[in-house]
Formats: sequence, structure tokens, C-alpha cells
Amino acid sequence: MGDQLARGEEFEKKAEKKLSGWGLFGSKHEDAAELFDKAANCFKLAKSWDRAGSTYVKLANCNLKLDSKHEAAQAYVDAAHCYKKTNTKEAISCLEQAVNLFCDIGRLSMAARYYKEIAELYESEQNIEKAIDFYEKAADFFQNEDVSTSANQCRQKVAQFAAQIEQYQKAIEIYEDIARQSLANNLLKYGVKGHLLNAGICQLCKGDVVAITNALERYQELDPTFSGTREYRLLADIASAIDEEDVTKFTDVVKEFDSMTPLDSWKTTLLLRVKEKLKAKEMEEDDLT
Repeated sequence: MGDQLARGEEFEKKAEKKLSGWGLFGSKHEDAAELFDKAANCFKLAKSWDRAGSTYVKLANCNLKLDSKHEAAQAYVDAAHCYKKTNTKEAISCLEQAVNLFCDIGRLSMAARYYKEIAELYESEQNIEKAIDFYEKAADFFQNEDVSTSANQCRQKVAQFAAQIEQYQKAIEIYEDIARQSLANNLLKYGVKGHLLNAGICQLCKGDVVAITNALERYQELDPTFSGTREYRLLADIASAIDEEDVTKFTDVVKEFDSMTPLDSWKTTLLLRVKEKLKAKEMEEDDLT
């Protein structure tokens, strides 16, 4: 380990010396780039992640001087992957630099891929607004490149987080749109009821019984098989429990569904919000009587 660290420092010193010395403009940056690359590799082997990251940034700068934008972008990505282990903020900054360069040279699928990675880093930091922002950017870029599956994966993340921060309408529109797209694809058809269930749960969170009933009618028109599913029954029964202001019925309906198809934490969280609103309404009614 110490051995690799010493070697890395040696390569880095040689690279800095190349840059500060005389020499033909192009060749000294090429030589320095080669040495920075070796230094960064040694720092990686020594697990000195910050040193490796900062050395890859120096490599990126050399490549920019040589007008090698693709190599510079790749060096920023390598820097980001080192910083990911120690410094999320630096990792994001390097990935943003990489994305800008990939956009400059028309490598939009690479830009999309790293926008998604930035979104995942913000997600790991619990920065939901920023995660939404970058998942949306990634989805747009993937869509432009006709990579619909990746675009929809990112859009589902946007919907998931939008619902978490109570932007229910935004989430509903995304889930309904993905359901519509999936119906046209034999491989994705089986997922339609899941997307409509997610959209329906967001409708329930808005608490408007008329809107929920209208949505269920719309979903039936969209997919005639939906009304025969347990997902449809769950939404319809919860809508009726809300209409009747019956917390016990709500609880029983959710419990029964969960015993056969376990609800994930996202659905559970949203359904708990619906239940809390229903409880509050029931207590209000009790106070009035």
C-alpha cells in the first residue's frame, strides 16, 4: 500500500515537472497526462481515493489542453468514481463536468448515463429535489436517444419522489403515461396494473373521492383487464372506505391485499397518509355528533 502511494507521488511529481518545464506545448501535456494516469492508478491501488480523484482531475485538465474532450470527460468520470468513496459533493461536481463535455461532443447517451448517476448520488444523500431534477434530465436525454426503458426507469424515480414530497398530480401523470406506453408493448403489458395501482394510490392521497372514481373508470377504459385485478379491487374498496369514512374497512382492505401481495415501503407510506386523513375526518365527525 505504502509502496503504491510512494510510486503515485513520484509519478505525480514527474508530471508536474513536465508541465512546468520547457517543451513543445502538445508533447509536454501528452507526457504529463501519461504520468498523471499512472499516478492516479497507483493512488487507487493504495486506496487513497481523494488523491486519486484530484490526480484524475489534473489528467482531465491536460486532456482539455490537448483538446481531447472525450478523454477529459472520461478522466472526470474516473475522478468521480474515486471521490464517490469519500466525497459525494466532489463526485457530483466531476460528473457534471463530464456531462458537459459529453454534450459538447454529441455523446448524449453517455451524458444521460451520468445524469442518472448524479441523481443516484443525490438520492443517497436524501436530497430529493435535486434527485428529481437530475432523474428528469436523464429521462429527457434517454428519450432523445430512443432508450425508452432507461427513460421510463428514471421517470418512475421522479414519480416516486414527487409523491413522497406530496406532488401527487405530477406522479399520477407519469404513472398513467408509462401505463399507456406499456400497453403498446407485449413485454411490458404485465406491468400496467402496477403503474395504474401507483397512480391510483397517488389519487387516494389527494383525497378527492370523485376524482378517484373517475380515474378508476379511465383506467378501465385504458386497460379493460384492469377491473378484474386485485389492484383494481384494492383501489375501489379504499375509495369506498374513504367515501363511507370507515377506518376499519380501510385497514381490513389493505391488510387483506398485503397478506397476498406484500406492499413495499413507498406504497405503505402513502397509504398511511391516506389512513391518517381518514382518521382525522372520522374524529371530526365524532366531535360534531
